[in-house]
Amino acid sequence: MLHGEDARRIVTDDYRYPQSLVSLPVVPDRVADSGSAEPHEQHAPTNVPSESPSPGSVADDPTRFVHQKLIEGKVIETLRQIYDPEIPVDIYELGLIYGITVNADDTVHIRMTLTAPACPVAGSLPGEVERKVEAIPEVKSATVELVWEPPWSRDRMSEAALLQLGML
Repeated sequence: MLHGEDARRIVTDDYRYPQSLVSLPVVPDRVADSGSAEPHEQHAPTNVPSESPSPGSVADDPTRFVHQKLIEGKVIETLRQIYDPEIPVDIYELGLIYGITVNADDTVHIRMTLTAPACPVAGSLPGEVERKVEAIPEVKSATVELVWEPPWSRDRMSEAALLQLGML
């Protein structure tokens, strides 16, 4: 069992399940002057910008964060229905998705790669991803950024994908 500073560090770090539909940060308790003998540090969440919040931001409406995470979950669910035609695994489990950003205006930005630069679906797969994500009713628009760094490797595949391909 962890005590003191070790326990506080774990609780305040951003905690994620890599294969879950929605990953939520663990938010540290805000401690008012409670007269506790042990000092409490204030940790800034790692996923919140340090600038002052803009109108319509999560700070103005705490339910906005939940709304954005729900959209992110629907995007992931959609990505799990898109397959690389050469590999019988969906592109999310294959590790081709490097990042999903849901903006305050419900637009979605996806950073993805392909298994190789000369991949035969290089011209069609990003467009398919964009169209299918835009078909989600809550998404106003979607953009897909095709990136090559870091290069895709088998290490990016989920355990489920490795199992499905008999590589585990």
